[in-house]
Formats: sequence, C-alpha cells, structure tokens
Amino acid sequence: MKDPSVKEEVSRVLQVLEALKQASHDLQSHPNPNSAAMNPLLQLETESDGILSDDPNLSALSHRLAELKSLVDDYNRRSPNRSSIRSFLARRVSTHSISKVAGSIESEIQAWIDRESVESLARSLKKEPPPEGHEEQEEEEELASLLGQFENRISQGFNRELQDLVLKARVFGSLGRILCDPGRSIRIRELCAYCITALIGFNKDVFAGFLMVSLIHALVSLGTWKSVRLLCSLIKLIRSPLVDEIEYSGEIPRIIRLLDCKDQETKVMAMDCVLEMGYFGRKEAIDAMLGEGLIEKLVELQRSELGGDLIGMERFDSDYGGGEGKKKKKRKEKGFLGRHPFASCVARFAVQLEVGEGLRQREKRALKPEILRRVKEGCVSDAEAATIVAEVLWGSSP
Repeated sequence: MKDPSVKEEVSRVLQVLEALKQASHDLQSHPNPNSAAMNPLLQLETESDGILSDDPNLSALSHRLAELKSLVDDYNRRSPNRSSIRSFLARRVSTHSISKVAGSIESEIQAWIDRESVESLARSLKKEPPPEGHEEQEEEEELASLLGQFENRISQGFNRELQDLVLKARVFGSLGRILCDPGRSIRIRELCAYCITALIGFNKDVFAGFLMVSLIHALVSLGTWKSVRLLCSLIKLIRSPLVDEIEYSGEIPRIIRLLDCKDQETKVMAMDCVLEMGYFGRKEAIDAMLGEGLIEKLVELQRSELGGDLIGMERFDSDYGGGEGKKKKKRKEKGFLGRHPFASCVARFAVQLEVGEGLRQREKRALKPEILRRVKEGCVSDAEAATIVAEVLWGSSP
C-alpha cells in the first residue's frame, strides 16, 4: 500500500499533467510559440529537473519538453520582419515541428496517467474491503472514483499500450472477481460490470473470452436495470455466441422472470434484452425462450397499462405516405413506445426473429405458426387474439 503522502504527491502530479496534456492538445491545433498554451509547457521544462527527475517514467517527457524549448528558441530567432521566402518556409517548418512535438508530449503525458491510473485501480481491486464503518465508506468512494475514471478512459477507444497495462495488471480478472462477489455493494459490482463491458468493446478479440459464464450469471443475479442494460450491450457486442452462452448456462428462465419484476425500469430493460436475444439467438435459445412461456408473458404485458398496440395509433395508415410522413410516423411511434414500452411487444419480438441473424430461413418459417398458437392460447378474448395475430402476420412478414 502506498504511503498517504506518496498518494497525495501522485495526485498532485496527476492534476498538473492533466492541465499540461490539455495545453499540448491545444498547441497541436494552434502551434504558435507565443500562445497561452505554450507558457505552462515551457515553465515545466524549466523546472523539469525538480519535478520530473524523480520518476524514470517521465524521462521521455523531459526530453520532449527540451526539444520543444529548442524549437521555440529557433522560431524566435527568425525575425518575423524578414520577408524572404526562406524565412517564411523556415517558420512554417518550425510551427509544424512544434505541433508534432506537442502531440508527442500529449502522448507521453497520457501514457504516464494511464500507468498510474491502472496501477492504482489494480491495487484497490486487490484490497479486501474493511469492516463496516467510516473507513469502508471512504475506500468504496475511492474505488468507485477509480472505476469511473477507468471506464471513461477505456471508452475513448483502442490503445495498445493501455491494453498491455491492463493485461499486465490483471485488471479484467479482478473486476470479474468483485462483480461475482455478493459480499460487495451493488454499486461497486455494477461499476465493475460497466468496466468489463467497456473492455470488451475496447478489444472484443482479447477480452470477450474471459469469464463469460460467470459474467452472465453475475449480471442476471444482480437483477437491476443497470446490470440488464449491460447484458444487452454485451449481446450487441458479442452477438450469437453470447446468447449461446446464456442458453448453455441456464440463465434464460431467470431473464424471462425479470419481466415480472416490480421495478418498471428493470422490466423494460428485460424486454430490451429479450428483443436482442431474439435477434441474435439460434434455434436452441429461441426454443428455450418459448418453452419458458415468453409469448404468453408478452401477451400479458401487451394487455397491461404500459402495453397497447401500434395498429391502434394508425401505424399502417396511408396518411403517413412520403418521406416527411414516414419521419412523422417514426416520431409518433417512438413517443408512444416511450409511454407504453410493451406496446405490440409480441409483434416486435416476432420481427426480431424474422429479420435477425440467429435463425435459418426454414427455422423462421417454422416458428411463426408456433408463435401464433401461443398467442391464441394466451389471449383472453377473440378480439385481443385477432389484433395481436394481425400485428404478428403484418409486422413480421418479409
């Protein structure tokens, strides 16, 4: 564990470098040696022996700052009053070089920040939570802050050096361990899940193979709208293979049961999850979903106050012809679904099966009569059955 004074020093250096990173970023766009962005970088170069010399990881930054100062001095030696073509071209080359070195400085600063951030996160993830009390709250706040910063950094896009740091520190495994630990707070487990999802989006080929069954189980067990939303995001990222894992691990019944959840946000996210699984799921997964009474459950949801049908709002009315008419119809439909998230949910699921990539064409054709049969069994009146059947036949036809 780092001494508190050392942590404060690292935090102070981190704040300074964040400001300098922004200055170097601005300098790339406007490489003017007399700009305000140049001053803090030149000041750091002057004081670099005292500030940067203690950390060997900042030696490259120190060299870049010296190079920048040399370029600025060279630029200023060339009198702006001289109008020769040689002077003009030399100054253009100098500003280009300044911009290039500023980019290198920004990269060096970001590399140092990444290194410190990943190391700090790895240490915090490996620590056992303290007994309940003030210290526990402080440590949870610190870990939550580190997790939020890490997710934000990973979400900025792929970076090989950052990936190497994450792999070396074994951050992914530590995140998975805490996510699967029921003794940790829901807040920390959810933040770990966000980081894991961000890492899979960061490089699916490297991170998607780790802990998939445990990850799915943990997200479904949490049963919050955030965890279910993350599961939806993972399905979109990994597609059919993840739905295969969900079916193989036996989590489909628990996902379907989330449609009975009392929390409305969780129930709506469970509906989104079902739709994603319908789009990417192969026959075994779809059969498992139907076997759990999904269609009957969707009929019940469509009958609820948050349900309804899109045919009733003239979705197929000929008045919505033309480009502007189609846009108006989409806006109207989106607004209606915002207020009634389970409207036409049976037909929407059928459409996902029809246009999705998990089923073969013959499997799609074979499923439609099965869906219609289950609709008729789940309806409480002939009128209700007729409406939903019409939606399924109309909405899911090629």
